[in-house]
Amino acid sequence: MSLLPPYKVVENGQAADSGAARERIDMGFIPPPVDALPRSTLIIGDRREEAGSGMMIAHIYPATGSVTRELTLAGPADVDRAVAAARAAFPAWRALPGDKRRDLMLRLAALLEAKAQELVPSLVSENGSILLGAGYMPHDAAQKFRYYGGWADKIQGRTIATWGGPAHDYVHYEPYGVVGAIIPWNGPLFAATMVMAPALAAGNCIVVKSPDLAPYSVMKLVELMREAGFPPGVVNLVTGGADVGAAMVAHPGIDKIQFVGSGATAKQVLASAARTLKPCGLELGGKSAVIVFGDADLQNAAKKGLSGAVSANGQGCVNGTRLLVERAIYEPYLQMLCAMAAHIAVGDPFDPKTTMGPVISEPAMQRILAMVDRGVGEGARLVAGGQRLQGDHASGYFLPVTILADVANGSELARHEVFGPVLAVTPFDSEDEAIALANDSEYGLGAYIHTQNLRRAHHVAGQLQAGQIHVNGSGEAMTPCVPFGGWKQSGYGRLGGEQGLHEFLQTRNVWINLAPPEAAP
Repeated sequence: MSLLPPYKVVENGQAADSGAARERIDMGFIPPPVDALPRSTLIIGDRREEAGSGMMIAHIYPATGSVTRELTLAGPADVDRAVAAARAAFPAWRALPGDKRRDLMLRLAALLEAKAQELVPSLVSENGSILLGAGYMPHDAAQKFRYYGGWADKIQGRTIATWGGPAHDYVHYEPYGVVGAIIPWNGPLFAATMVMAPALAAGNCIVVKSPDLAPYSVMKLVELMREAGFPPGVVNLVTGGADVGAAMVAHPGIDKIQFVGSGATAKQVLASAARTLKPCGLELGGKSAVIVFGDADLQNAAKKGLSGAVSANGQGCVNGTRLLVERAIYEPYLQMLCAMAAHIAVGDPFDPKTTMGPVISEPAMQRILAMVDRGVGEGARLVAGGQRLQGDHASGYFLPVTILADVANGSELARHEVFGPVLAVTPFDSEDEAIALANDSEYGLGAYIHTQNLRRAHHVAGQLQAGQIHVNGSGEAMTPCVPFGGWKQSGYGRLGGEQGLHEFLQTRNVWINLAPPEAAP
């Protein structure tokens, strides 16, 4: 879902309304520790730069509406420099033995874990991620580099038996060259490492765009990569907006684009890439169905169902936000869901007791509330939340968990991403109806099944049109060793597992004629 930026463009060296924004800090909330936030908006080759050639912005902390820091972003000219540095570094990085790439990636993994606390201020401040999740993210990043570091020295081709004459045929895998990684604001470190770890293991160099809405954690990641000893130019950072992403997609020196974001932007990416037939990998949005059958463990199913509204403050592409519940347990399930939602601690992301933080911006807040209002107008029953939080929360962008029951499957709430802490609940009467409702969507990123019937679990999972399916879970499969990606308008290509490695490798086939030369006349 495309959002308006939660920052003010700086004019004449001053952020518009930045003084007023700073005065809005609620003293009951811990302010972002500005000195702990990284300053390098660009890292190109062997240079760290605090200012690019793009516009200046004032980044807003969503919990208080306050300015964290004024940043001068990259511009298209900086993309040219970053691509040149990556292309210069590529021959040596490609030729580096796999064990050497492996050792660098393992060193980075150890550094991420050793300095995990240094990343926490960036993760919380950039988009309001809660402390609990922010503390876990560096370790998740380390796991990705450790997993793909293990692949770096195991990229092997194979020989192929041929017919039609004596010959030797073999397949060899090669990196693309320079990969352009365009990263979203809702989980920047998670998405960046999901792309960068396999791309680097495969021998590619990278130009990564840190999102202007949430810039800090990717900035810090690239700083740590320099500290780990990655050669200059192997990873280059450009922090910027849509103009920088467009310049990357159109750049002739970038060999492949990996885009993580909204479907609307992906269509623009593909239109631009089509001019040069540049390959793209797309991990896009979703409206993941959660199917709760009557034989499910209701307490577990309610807890896991609630996570679709709470995880990433409801701003996760794979979150299960469309709950399909068997009619026999529909009202008891709703009651349990609402009771659990009442205990969600919404508040200061730096408070360890907080379980859900703010949405990204004021425009996002208004868009979400408007969707809820339209849903009620279309006949949905509001059973929890639905109003902006006031009092100590008034300066930030806080919503409670919002639950709407009796949502028609053809309605806006059921068919479009809300990208906020909102659950749409719909009853069903049979297994076939549940499958049909779940598949009646343009998206196909994730799906969730709750049942204690193993036959049903396998059958329903085999019928759902989604790239990743969880049974009696809510995201535990999001580990580096398994493939992740979408069907339909949720994108294509896979990140994670061996499939994720091959996203960043090209196949070369070599056929050698072994027939003896004909005798000379």
